[in-house]
Amino acid sequence: MTFYKIKQQYIKRMDKFLKTLGSVMVYMICIALFTTLHSCHTSKNAGNSHIRQIATAAKRLDMSIDYADNHALFIESAQWLGVPYRGGGRSKRGVDCSGLTKCIYKNVYDIELSPSSQLQLDRDINRRVRKKNLKQGDLVFFSERKSARRISHVGIYLKDGKFLHASSKRGVRIDYLDDQYWRRRWIIGGRILK
Repeated sequence: MTFYKIKQQYIKRMDKFLKTLGSVMVYMICIALFTTLHSCHTSKNAGNSHIRQIATAAKRLDMSIDYADNHALFIESAQWLGVPYRGGGRSKRGVDCSGLTKCIYKNVYDIELSPSSQLQLDRDINRRVRKKNLKQGDLVFFSERKSARRISHVGIYLKDGKFLHASSKRGVRIDYLDDQYWRRRWIIGGRILK
């Protein structure tokens, strides 16, 4: 067999091999492309759903929710807004202040808080926080009388001086920390390091 014939056979075999390999590669590329497009479609729908949830929460809470905000906290808070007050309550049929913080922390952060506002301050927080240093999700603690220092109420700080809490007269609502009523009763903020 001459060198020329060997070269021709080699070229034919390589050509056949490359065609087969090419078909396999094209097939694999098609599968990868289909999978990518399908996952993009799925994540696009999930993204749209998340955007709708944020928009609904912003409307219910009557506040803007930015990209950097804790979306899970705001979405969960919006779902509790308007729930009636019930002493010892821990559900959307009725809730008290510590029940609200307990439920929201469990749903948003998967953290189990103590059952009372005083215990949440004494046992659960890792760091006490001044009003000017509050961050989203920090607990805010109040007393009947500022001099008493015994905690009688707790809420969750949202942003822009607003906090969510369960009012004994009006149910779950949002108020400003700087309202005179709350300013007089403010004790401390508390951060739970997650």
